[in-house]
Amino acid sequence: MPVRPGEKPLSRGSGGVTIQTHSSPLPAAVDELWERRAELGPGDDEARSVVVAAVDMIDTGRARAAAVSSAGEVVVDERARRAVLLASLVLGMSRSQVGDFHHHDRVPLKTSFDGVRVVPGAIARWGAYIAPGAVLMPSFVDIGAHVGAGTVVDTWAAVGSCAQIGENVHLSGGAGVGGAPEPLSAAPAVVEDGALVGSRAMIVEGARVGRGAVVGAGTILSASTPVIDARTGEELDRGRIPDWCVAVGGTHAREFPGGTFGLPCVLVLRRLREGRRHGRAELDGILREHGVNV
Repeated sequence: MPVRPGEKPLSRGSGGVTIQTHSSPLPAAVDELWERRAELGPGDDEARSVVVAAVDMIDTGRARAAAVSSAGEVVVDERARRAVLLASLVLGMSRSQVGDFHHHDRVPLKTSFDGVRVVPGAIARWGAYIAPGAVLMPSFVDIGAHVGAGTVVDTWAAVGSCAQIGENVHLSGGAGVGGAPEPLSAAPAVVEDGALVGSRAMIVEGARVGRGAVVGAGTILSASTPVIDARTGEELDRGRIPDWCVAVGGTHAREFPGGTFGLPCVLVLRRLREGRRHGRAELDGILREHGVNV
């Protein structure tokens, strides 16, 4: 599709990923425990005290596994991810009960939901931060995740460990945002402010959805997925859907010794006006034009 008069082609994003520990609000003792993690177990009271205090800071939003900087980079707090991984080593298995439901796990359920609407059937583990104004339909939010204010985690949607969800995001029914507590070379998946992730879409392995972007139903985006501007054919940054656009899953042709085959990609169909919330009817019209749904 040609670029419409007055529009500019989508540009490649300049933001990358920075992994650091030196500016973490968590204590350096977490790093010391990480270095001797092979020796740790539930019987190590001192280690458990350090890890519990660190994960409590993530649980209350005083620390987070990653965030998008003012320069547009994803900055990963490696110490926070280490604390999340250490929790499974220093916490023992314990039984708990909520109503008729019995649990047997190392990581307890989250208990603080100030200002959050939690519909019966929603599950959030301790160490997940859920901001006031968020809504959890029957869904799952794992330890280390961050869910911003005004965000809706819809029915059967899942937010993985250390995944980062911005403010006023809608994760539609069955959508999944994969966690990345390990390998340590991977960045957590990030969905930025104002994005809409369609039903059964999967954002995994350090992938990133930009501000205000609309992701069509069933789209699969990983850090290595090609992202292509459907109007120009230009390949954009892999694994990243740009800000303020409509994107859907697609395929692109590749030549192999055995023939030409279609490999998965994400197609950017249309740019949206920055800062403007788009009505469902308008979005449906854009997607129907290309035979897809949100």
